[in-house]
Amino acid sequence: MGVGSGEVPNLFAADEKAEICEKMRFLDRQKDRAKQTDGSPVALFNMFVSRCRDHLHVVLAMSPIGDAFRNRLRKFPSLVNCCTIDWFQSWPADALQVTATTAIVVT
Repeated sequence: MGVGSGEVPNLFAADEKAEICEKMRFLDRQKDRAKQTDGSPVALFNMFVSRCRDHLHVVLAMSPIGDAFRNRLRKFPSLVNCCTIDWFQSWPADALQVTATTAIVVT
């Protein structure tokens, strides 16, 4: 899958793609006239890919330790360029205590 493009080439058979385009045509007609596509199958499928890209979220968890992580980043540069990376470190004991106490008091 192209993380940057949001599309997996040849994922759908021709009949599935036609069905997707028909469903997108229905959604497209509900838009304001100025925001509608030209109604071509290519435009409708691009609308589908765009909606998937906007609404699909994927979470990957990897250990940053060792060569495997570095090799994945080299192999798939979109993991860095098109993603948000959260580095989770160990929490100090006092931070865990405060967070737990606050959560218990709030609920």
